[in-house]
Amino acid sequence: MERPAFSRELSATEFGRWYWLKSELVEACRLLRVSPTGSKPELTARIVAALSGTALPGVAPQRISGAMPTGLTLDTRIGKLQVIDGGLATELSRQGMDLSDDLWSARVLLEAPDAIEQVHAEYYRAGADIAITSSYQASYEGFAARGLDAEATTAVLRRSVALAQSARRRVLREQPEMTRALLVAASVGPYGAVLHDGSEYRGDYALGEAALVDFHRERFAVLADAGADLLACETIPSRTEAAALVRLLSERADAKAWITFSCRDGRHTAAGDAIAECARWLDGVPQVVGIGVNCVAPEWVESLIGEIKTGTDKPIVVYANSGETWDAEARCWRGEADRFTTYVSRWLDAGARWIGGCCRTTPEDIRKVRAEVDAFSERSGRR
Repeated sequence: MERPAFSRELSATEFGRWYWLKSELVEACRLLRVSPTGSKPELTARIVAALSGTALPGVAPQRISGAMPTGLTLDTRIGKLQVIDGGLATELSRQGMDLSDDLWSARVLLEAPDAIEQVHAEYYRAGADIAITSSYQASYEGFAARGLDAEATTAVLRRSVALAQSARRRVLREQPEMTRALLVAASVGPYGAVLHDGSEYRGDYALGEAALVDFHRERFAVLADAGADLLACETIPSRTEAAALVRLLSERADAKAWITFSCRDGRHTAAGDAIAECARWLDGVPQVVGIGVNCVAPEWVESLIGEIKTGTDKPIVVYANSGETWDAEARCWRGEADRFTTYVSRWLDAGARWIGGCCRTTPEDIRKVRAEVDAFSERSGRR
């Protein structure tokens, strides 16, 4: 459905609502396998006809397809080897998207959501079992600065999950013989991501646990209810912020999450907490189904896995950067990429069970991770 010629310029909030409605109609057409072109009344008529089984001229009613293979759910996969996707922003940049402003990849949720869905699908095709949504930098505060009200922001957050779900359906339709479970993890990024000053890699917030609970509460609730298989509480720099997220998790009995920390070295979180102690504490939180690290230098990961293993038997989750480092002041990447894929077999041998890539990693990297994980599975007998 093309954007109509409006009689006046829309505000950011009005445009956000219009785009959300458009996206919902197009998504319904895609799910029901009817043409997504035409006016809103034409789309609505096709959707109603498909749901009722009524044939329209030239359109045969289709059965909804792309459902998850029977029995493949998060609960059945928690103790299994899993491949996580790679860098979302990296791929969007390669497609020519402008990610230079404060919203980062969340900007694309407003301007080109189909591009996000395409990247999710590329990672599933490359061998990822889990897609992480584009909600990392999406926040009520950030979107309010663009003129979106709370209702429109809620719709955009839900859309981040729906895009990953739509990509999953697409890939399952393309590959009906697939037996892998394809999961969606809703990204809950740290408070520091909203500050745009790199503090998610330092943890030197001026907020305590209670204030961090207040910051995360609304977004956490929306994402927990959006239909993802679990939450990815990621790039968390401190035990204090992890504690705020655990409090919110405890308020939602049906929610599950992994918590992964940003780190300063091979033993400590970015804020200086001993990672082994964090693992020991989170081991006692039933709703936390995985513990680990992300957005870290690949050379630290093997040591971090060893530290985490001393505190938990839960799946250890690792998705490192390519090896370059982020310069928050200059807003660019520095150094040479030391491709993290060369470390993957060592991470598996050390005890990591859910492995993917973070910043500056690509579908080709995830294809290599898939091959390493499958090879480890064959030689170890683990699945």
